[in-house]
Amino acid sequence: MRTGARAMTRATALALAALIAPLAAGSGGQADAPAFAPTPCPASVADVADCHAARDRNGAWLLVAMPRQWNRRLLVHAHGGPRLGVPADGDSAEDLDRFAVMVRDGHAWIGSTYRRGGYGVRSAAEDVDNSRRAFQQRWGRPERTVLHGQSWGGNVAAKAAELYALDLDGAANYDAVLTTNGLLTGGTRAYGFRADLRAVYQYYCRNHPAADEPQYPLWQGLPAGSRMDRAELRRRVQACTGIDSAPAKRSRAQAARLADILAVSGVAESQLVAHLAWGTFHFRDLVQVRLRGGNPFDNTRTVYRGSRDDEALNAGVERFAADPATVARLGYDADLSGQIVLPTLAIHAAHDPVVSAGALAAYRATVDGAGRGHLLAEAMTDERDHSRLRDASYRAALRALDAWLDTGARPDAAALQATCLATAATAAECRFRDP
Repeated sequence: MRTGARAMTRATALALAALIAPLAAGSGGQADAPAFAPTPCPASVADVADCHAARDRNGAWLLVAMPRQWNRRLLVHAHGGPRLGVPADGDSAEDLDRFAVMVRDGHAWIGSTYRRGGYGVRSAAEDVDNSRRAFQQRWGRPERTVLHGQSWGGNVAAKAAELYALDLDGAANYDAVLTTNGLLTGGTRAYGFRADLRAVYQYYCRNHPAADEPQYPLWQGLPAGSRMDRAELRRRVQACTGIDSAPAKRSRAQAARLADILAVSGVAESQLVAHLAWGTFHFRDLVQVRLRGGNPFDNTRTVYRGSRDDEALNAGVERFAADPATVARLGYDADLSGQIVLPTLAIHAAHDPVVSAGALAAYRATVDGAGRGHLLAEAMTDERDHSRLRDASYRAALRALDAWLDTGARPDAAALQATCLATAATAAECRFRDP
């Protein structure tokens, strides 16, 4: 009963806040200022912070963690994904929990669900900056504001930094940018390997789509009206490759198909279903909803290598040609110019199984090409997870950014490692290395 009463109280508070906001605007307030109401914090920060929730005028849900001993610094977070469901109140709690170390170290934190599910880097970047505005309208301007993006959120944060780093008078809205395991290659270069994976998988497995199902170009992800879900996709991958069976339990044919698919695609066995799911459900959203049915993928000149019979594979794999107008549309939304104006620190797990650490080199080339290389610092960590780094890595990154802003000395991997070692419980927690 206590949990239900709390939920009812909170729902009532949010509803009343939405009604009061226009009245406040009419009496001198800001019409677009979301009205925050108290909400439970995740357990990871509940003992050190108070949390607040609101919905902005575009429909994005906002979550704030305000430390009771605030260091006057703010982390504006861009979450990864993209998530395909309809955004809901509470969705950002998982993100807050993942980055709890930032709040426990005294940083205020705000995350946005974005206004809609699915792809869209520019709209997500606008929602992220709107969350910064909402925080400042409610709690005032922090002494320092860092824009942070993880995974696909790294693409969103980097785009937000290009679009919203400065206000109309040229003053900085943020002090620095931090990306971790960020998708920094830009949209037109980020997903081609998954289109290749779809083509290679279908060559060997012939069950996505199956012969008795409507056929469609693989770059579409799924045909309109398809009811396939992730469980069904996994069932098909299991039938073809034995992915969920112990190696000794796989048939000889399953083992051979799996070996060829992994060798040609370069995808790790543990991530095969995840990448195929991205190339299925996210491609459907990206192509059919965001790109109006156009094809941004091209394998007409790709030579696939690493299989038992590369000649047969290259002769029989499905080929598709990109539509230039669609590539341009995707590039406008998600590619990066490198025109950065703020100190930017990009950190990537060296063994990231989802977004290759090669994204660092790609972003370096983009930023250097724009003549802004002096504002970019990069480092790798000897880690293997994609969705989060070690707490010590985040803590060191934020302290290194502070030092950069204080002294003007751009950090390198050695400086990050030294900063980490000064605060970590054990030396094993600190794994920074040169990119």
